[in-house]
Amino acid sequence: MRIELINTGSELLLGFTVNTHLNYIARKLGEIGLRLERQTTIGDDRSEMRAAITEALRRCDVLIITGGLGPTSDDFTRAVVAELLGRKLIRDGAIATHIAERLRKRGIHLPESIYVQALVPKGAKVLPNHNGTAPGLAVEHNSKLVVLLPGPTRELKPMFEEFVLPMLRQRCGVTAKFDCRTFKVVGLPESAVEEKVAPALADMRDVELGYCARPGEVEVRIISNLKSSADSAEKQIRAALGDHLFGTGEEQLEEVVVRELIKTRKTIVTAESCTGGMIANRITNVSGSSEVFLNGWVTYSNDAKMKQLGVRAESLKQFGAVSEEVACEMAKNARARSGADYAVSATGIAGPTGGTPGKPVGLVFIGMATPQRTVVQRHTLVFDRETFKFFVSQYALDMVRRELLAAKLG
Repeated sequence: MRIELINTGSELLLGFTVNTHLNYIARKLGEIGLRLERQTTIGDDRSEMRAAITEALRRCDVLIITGGLGPTSDDFTRAVVAELLGRKLIRDGAIATHIAERLRKRGIHLPESIYVQALVPKGAKVLPNHNGTAPGLAVEHNSKLVVLLPGPTRELKPMFEEFVLPMLRQRCGVTAKFDCRTFKVVGLPESAVEEKVAPALADMRDVELGYCARPGEVEVRIISNLKSSADSAEKQIRAALGDHLFGTGEEQLEEVVVRELIKTRKTIVTAESCTGGMIANRITNVSGSSEVFLNGWVTYSNDAKMKQLGVRAESLKQFGAVSEEVACEMAKNARARSGADYAVSATGIAGPTGGTPGKPVGLVFIGMATPQRTVVQRHTLVFDRETFKFFVSQYALDMVRRELLAAKLG
């Protein structure tokens, strides 16, 4: 079954909004054994939309369109689809009541034009929107299925999972026509990952292999029509990557770290300078982190490092704030003052200014203190400030992950 996706909205083409729908919908389809064949992004232009929909319907069996279901003048997806499919738009009383009730509860008065969202192409199935006013729509036309979904992510995702995926399962009798697996790697560049993985899978002709480099990590993806082949490929990948492999699917490094801390009943604190609290932020973004995260320090100035973490003035004077010695004291003292099992620290020069010949922009020291030892890593990361901070937090979390893994293996 050929599935295509059209994402609408000039904000996508202008760069004001990141198109996350493609990634989400493609992954969800993959979970039930379906593949997205083509994706098109179009602006708020009726003629462009007509052309894109007409062209897609010549090729696909299922067409999913996102966006353009709101009440404003640039929301005309339902009208264009109804026109192309030869369906009259009819006001749906239940939808109008839902909109009125939602507005009443929020105490909002809006113009009558908002009820354009209650117009439904004749014969279309309404997909209720529990998180907004514009419903989704599903229209059968000449043995093809056209699905219209609202643009806001908080409305689209629940609707897609509650209504669209079951509809596609029922329509196709999907029992996973292919097996797609993703493996998350940290600590190796993309070329090094391929160097390890590709030879191990060289003889597996029925396994499609791909790589995707992301900030601080690499994804290895395999696709196969046979579960047995996917199982064999996974075994080879795990053996080839060893402890560089930290997770699968959509797992994030911080989720893996928090999960292992909870499992082992260990606690952690952070002492940050150049990252401005990003390490602590990533940890506390994980549900359940309150069981393991005690507290964090953001000590940007030398004075704060001395007063709050007990970094010695002599160390700052002799070695400077960005040094192995200071990173070591930050981590070691944070653990001692908090009573945590682990502490991580970071001090560096995020740039673009502040570097010297001896300590260039991008230089960072990351410390980790455990009950047995305190270690410090040195890196030079030449990125913009935000990317620099993320990479530092990635290295710090990976230090903890590897320590927890080593402890588990004995």
